[in-house]
Amino acid sequence: MATLSGRATARPPLPAPSPPVGLLRRLRVTRRLLITVTMALFTVFTLFPFVWMALTSLRTGSDLYRVADRPFSVSGLTLEHFRDLLTETKFLTWTLNSLIVALSASAIALVIGVPAAYSLGRLRYRGGTLVGVIVFSTYLLPPALLFIPMNVVVNRLHLGNTLGALILVYLTFLVPFIAWMLSSYFQSLPVELAEAARIDGASRLRAMVLIDLPLVLPGVVSVFFFAFTLCWQEYLYALTFVRSADKQPVAVGLVNALQVGDVFAWGQLMGGALLGALPVVIIFSFLMDYYLSGLTAGAVKG
Repeated sequence: MATLSGRATARPPLPAPSPPVGLLRRLRVTRRLLITVTMALFTVFTLFPFVWMALTSLRTGSDLYRVADRPFSVSGLTLEHFRDLLTETKFLTWTLNSLIVALSASAIALVIGVPAAYSLGRLRYRGGTLVGVIVFSTYLLPPALLFIPMNVVVNRLHLGNTLGALILVYLTFLVPFIAWMLSSYFQSLPVELAEAARIDGASRLRAMVLIDLPLVLPGVVSVFFFAFTLCWQEYLYALTFVRSADKQPVAVGLVNALQVGDVFAWGQLMGGALLGALPVVIIFSFLMDYYLSGLTAGAVKG
């Protein structure tokens, strides 16, 4: 076809053919099936250790010696291992020690780490980025490189074989972790709120406490939960600085008391592992809403 000017006009492109309805339905079903199978495998992979611990802690002694031949065979269930754990060991004392150390170290680390995070995330000064990198680098140092100089410091402070030694050394990795994590939360806050408070006469500290800190409360709860978990599961420092059985945390006490040479009291060990996980589960269940909202709050720029 030609126009009045004698030039041929280009034909509009034909629309792409839409896929058949049956193909779309099969793709949706395949996608849902893949998601379901992936989530099922992930669930089994995640829960299997806890199921195995529960099964081992409830098995009778004869079943424990037949695990290699019949790993999932159970002839009977018993609470004998839990009774022996609570009556013949110092499990309750170890759990109390872990609670004291984890709560104290996490609380002190928050008191120190929150102002440090505010400084890194809100204040602008020369060398601030370098300070942030140094703070984060200290958290990356492996404990295996630090426990020898830490032992020298603890002995000079006369804190050897005390819970105070664990609280002190745990601060060396909790404070950098909290400062680095919370700095992103403070960076995500709009500066206009704090500036309005400063114009009304509030000091910088008052603006931080009354304006910024309530807004980052989910992040504070999240890092507290992480800090508590790090203290609860820590093993190397606890093994190094605490030697008395009545002062050891649960992670060290269980292994030292229930392992003699190459002989393991598997029933009591698995029962202690289950009971030792309860405080973390309880704290997470109460703080789950704050924890989940705090995971992504610092990733969004306000």
